[in-house]
This record gives sequence, C-alpha cells and structure tokens, in this order.
Amino acid sequence: MPEVRTWQLASGAAVVGLALAAGAVAAAGPWDSGQRKAERQWAAAQSPVGGAHHERPRPKSPAPAPSAPGVLAALGAPRAATVSAPKAAADLAKVLAPLLGDPGLGTVRTACVVDVATGRRVYEKGAADPMTPASTIKIATSVAALSALGPDHHIPTTVVASEDARSLTLVGGGDPTLDSADLRTLADRTARALRARGVTRIRLAYDTSLYKGPLRHPIGPNVNISPVSALMVGEGRVDEKSTGAAARSGDPAGDAARAFGRLLTERGVASSAAPAPGRAAAGTRPLARVLSEPLSALVERALTNSDNDIAEALARQTALAAGEEASFAGGERAVTGQLKRLGLPLAGARFADGSGLNREDRLTAGLLTTLLIRAADPAHPELRPVLTGLPVAGFSGTLQSRYTETSPGTGLVRAKTGTLTGVNTLAGTVVTPDGRLLAFAFLAANTPSREAAQPALDRLAAALAS
Repeated sequence: MPEVRTWQLASGAAVVGLALAAGAVAAAGPWDSGQRKAERQWAAAQSPVGGAHHERPRPKSPAPAPSAPGVLAALGAPRAATVSAPKAAADLAKVLAPLLGDPGLGTVRTACVVDVATGRRVYEKGAADPMTPASTIKIATSVAALSALGPDHHIPTTVVASEDARSLTLVGGGDPTLDSADLRTLADRTARALRARGVTRIRLAYDTSLYKGPLRHPIGPNVNISPVSALMVGEGRVDEKSTGAAARSGDPAGDAARAFGRLLTERGVASSAAPAPGRAAAGTRPLARVLSEPLSALVERALTNSDNDIAEALARQTALAAGEEASFAGGERAVTGQLKRLGLPLAGARFADGSGLNREDRLTAGLLTTLLIRAADPAHPELRPVLTGLPVAGFSGTLQSRYTETSPGTGLVRAKTGTLTGVNTLAGTVVTPDGRLLAFAFLAANTPSREAAQPALDRLAAALAS
C-alpha cells in the first residue's frame, strides 16, 4: 500500500474514530467485519465494481509519505478560539463558491457542508432543493436497511425437501452476493443430507417468489444491473469474475438452479429433469442452507463499489422487514417509512429505486448530510457501516483513481460517488486540518461530461481538507 495513503488513511481514521464515538464505539462493532478490515488489506480494493459509469480504477505507484504530525497533533489540540463560527463559515464560502461555479458542474449545483460534532451548517447552496442523486442514494438505502434489519442480519439461500426428500426446491432469499463457492457449499450440504436418507435421485425446482413485481429495472436491460431476482449467482453476471459494467444473464434464477443441479449430479445425486420454476410446496422441510455475509459487509460493499445489485437487494430486504411487498414500489415505501421513523428531513425526497439508476429519484444535499451525521451518531452504532463503507480518496472503490498522490484530499476524503449522463454527485466526510469532521454533499445537474464534472467535485471535497 502506498505510504502516503497509509498515513493519511490512518490519520483520518483516528480522527473519525474520536469524532464519531468519543473513543467507545470506534474500538469494535458489527461493522468491523467488513471495510475496516478491507482497508488493511489491499485486496479489498480489487473487488468487483457495480455502479453506472464507474470504471475500474487504475493502480498508481507509491509516492513519498508526508510528515504526519500536522494532522495527528490536531487530534488532541483544542479548537482555535480566536476564529468565530460566522467568520469561519464566511472564509469557507470564499473558497467553495468559486469552485462550485466551475462550468464542469453544469447549470444546476447544490451543496451542503456540516460540522458533524456540532451539527452546524458551515456552507450551503440550495441545500433544500431536490436533485437527481444518482448513486449517492445508496447512502439512504443503506441507512434504511441497517436501521430496519441491523448490521448482523444475514440473507439465506435454502434448499427445502418433500417428506420423502425426493422433491427439492432451491429457495432464493434475495442474496445477490451468492457465488459459485457458496453454491458448492450448499450442494455439499444437500448431498450429504440426501445420502443420509438413502436418496440418490430427485426432482429439482427453484422458488423466486419472495420478490414481486417487475424483474427488470425501469432502465431496461443494462450492463450495470441484472434482473432483480431473489435467486442469482455472482450478481447474475455472465462471467462471474467480471468487474464493472459487464454482460448480464437474462435469467439469473434459472442459471443458478441449473448450476446447482449440475453440482448435485457431480455429488452423486441425479435429477430426473431440468430444474423448473415453482413455489415450495406446503409441508416441505429445510434440508440445507447457506447465509450471506452480515448486512454490515453488504452495505460496505455496495457503497465502496457502487454496487447496484446489492443496493436493490437492500431496498427489498428493507421492504420485507417492514411488511411491504419486495418490489421497486414496496422498497420505495419501506425506505421512505424507515427514514421517516428516524426523523430525517424528507421534503421533496423520492426513492424510486435503491441504486440510483432511476432518474425519478430525488434527494437534497441537506438530507444527504443529515444521513451521514446520523450514521456518525454514537446513539446509532448500527449505522456505522455507512461511514466505513464510503470509498477512500486515492485508495479504494470508486475513488481509487480520482485523487492524485499530492491532493490534500487523498486519504482524508471518504465519499459516495454518483454518476449518470448529465448528473454528477459526491457526498461523504472529510477531516479538516484542525481535526474537525465535516459531512458534505455536492450535487450537479446538466453537466457537460463526467470528465469535466468529477474533477470539479473532487476539488470541492479536497478544498475542505486543505
């Protein structure tokens, strides 16, 4: 890992830990199984990317590490009492206003910057104006899912059997991260249970009835998202090892069931026919199952890699927890209701999907910063994966290649990216030179190109760190 990133990441993480949890929740928590460990292992940055218009970042060579004392000293240093809050806000406005006026940010720009410790807005422009958020809506989806289900929730994939164990049904629980290794484990467990009963020939069906409504996202067939099915392997990618935008299966559930049938055959359990879709019959009993990683890790993966398939699953899991139909419409109702229960400012907000691919989505810059502040609240440790999952500038996920080695934001900016044609957004947290943690959201519409808009957004976030 490049030394500059190691130092800035470690310094930033220390500040975040102190600012968020007063030394208590930073030490441990359910989120520790995911991105926090991944940041200590470079391999985490090589995991698949799933967002729209997010390209796989290119590795960069190490740069010399700067001296750390400036940031580290700020951790224990008292805030300067000679600078008043209004003057500090005015000074910040002088820096941000010209950057927000960059032509690369199109014709409509909104912004909100908040001091996390005090909750005070230190800069805003159109912070209450609803905008198309693109993938920054995944922050809201994640907050809703974690608050509804908790960070330790696991999504099951189950095999149920008839009384004589000769009719099996593979039941999808909605885990898009189910992979070939998981499917082999499930086949091992199933074959072992069948051998114990003396069964070597079965009929296989598969059940996707947990999810309702259209399988296809409103954008239609797209390399950035698979049909939203309760059963899939490798996010429905034709090549499970592919990353980023990639060819997707038109029938991910059928593909998963056929692969499972082949695995059973290899283990001495033959099928009398090809797997057929159908609901598990009444009276069937669980025979074997596998579980997803905890929801905390799924949230972190969705945010770090802007993973649309996981985000849509999170919305549907929220719907199931709320007693709503697990569909696009049910997910919208459930996410809205969950955020309303958290007392968040939802005026003008709309959650037409969980991923941000839908241009009917609406969020305000003010809501995005409030979501981040809520995730930082020591009273809500269940929401911490929202912060630990944010990509780190110059280090991980969709921000790995967007900051130079010498940028003041490298390692100190953690932010969710959002990119659709003509829409570019960035929302996250940044550690300032005096050790403050700021939450920010910058949203731009009618942008000329991502090549022009993304550097402009990155300069805004880096200015907060400089």
